[in-house]
Amino acid sequence: MSLFKSVKIINSGKAILLSRKKGTPLRYHSTWLRDNALDSKTRDKKNGQRLISISDIPITTYIKSASLSKKGKEIIINFLPKKKQVKFSSSWLEKHAYDKKERNSKVWINPDLKIWSKATLKRVPIINYKSAKSDKKLLLKWLKSLHCYGFAKMSGCEKKSGTISKIANLFGYIRETNYGKWFDVKSKSNAVNLAYTNLALKAHTDNPYRNPVPTIQILHCLKNSTKGGDSKVVDGFNAALRLKKVNKRYFNLLSKYCSRFEFKRKKNAHLKSRFPMIALSPDGELTAVHFNNRSIAPITDVPYNDMTNYYKAYRKFSSIIDDPAMALTFKLNPGECFILDNTRVLHARTGYSGKGSRWLQGCYVDKDGLLSTILTL
Repeated sequence: MSLFKSVKIINSGKAILLSRKKGTPLRYHSTWLRDNALDSKTRDKKNGQRLISISDIPITTYIKSASLSKKGKEIIINFLPKKKQVKFSSSWLEKHAYDKKERNSKVWINPDLKIWSKATLKRVPIINYKSAKSDKKLLLKWLKSLHCYGFAKMSGCEKKSGTISKIANLFGYIRETNYGKWFDVKSKSNAVNLAYTNLALKAHTDNPYRNPVPTIQILHCLKNSTKGGDSKVVDGFNAALRLKKVNKRYFNLLSKYCSRFEFKRKKNAHLKSRFPMIALSPDGELTAVHFNNRSIAPITDVPYNDMTNYYKAYRKFSSIIDDPAMALTFKLNPGECFILDNTRVLHARTGYSGKGSRWLQGCYVDKDGLLSTILTL
């Protein structure tokens, strides 16, 4: 089915204008079209990678002629001064259209994502491990939900040390750190990290002192017979947007200036980084939250005149994150795990008693594996 009804050369051959049967016309520049040609001399047939560089395209490239095929399913373009004919399917051009209204300075989130709170996340995405391994349709649905909400659970996992690697292999690859391929979260004497105590932990993103920050975190429960030790998760994107609504100046301060984070463990690790607590792309997309009261280092990137208000913004953001209405709280039982997007969702736990035992294993997985698995499935 044809999406376009006509094609016209504009700007002295430097662009074309495609009139659609439905919707406004679309424009494409000559250099963009030549650069994105799909023929075998421009792209490798096996892997789809480009065989040319931008310097191979003359700066004077223009379109000599452009036409629709008889059924309108293809657009045929002839270029000069280097003679070259290229064909694009109508659907491909429609999918990769970039002739859109310019974004203003508004903050926005990826349309594939949905923000949530305790009241609005009615059903936590959950899947049984055996189902995830055997049913690709169920796995895909669950992975999409994980990406959408930044959080999901899994049940029916083996209660054995190292099982977490099997869980990770369902959608990605473990990122090894100085803590190892995976790490044990349980109370220890002389703990190198407060996570390895029975103290309560406030909502935080993990390891903001690393660059790059770990993107996906898995926490798998092996034992949990203590009183307390409940898990909490908070949508950091929702918290950031709430801050913006309450006080736009505070939001701007936390997204404009970097905080500093640091972790030092005697001889084998000294990690430092600087990130804004609220990270935005150049066009205003909310891309990450970096928040960890235990690991924040002296903030030195904020000018003197802004520091007082910066701390007010930090305090307000923290109070929003700590609002009980923001947090989803649950008891993780042996054989269950939860997975979260560590660039978005903060996690916390309540303190727990010394009686009984609580043993979780955790690991980090790179998010590109998750997104790749979704696309390939």
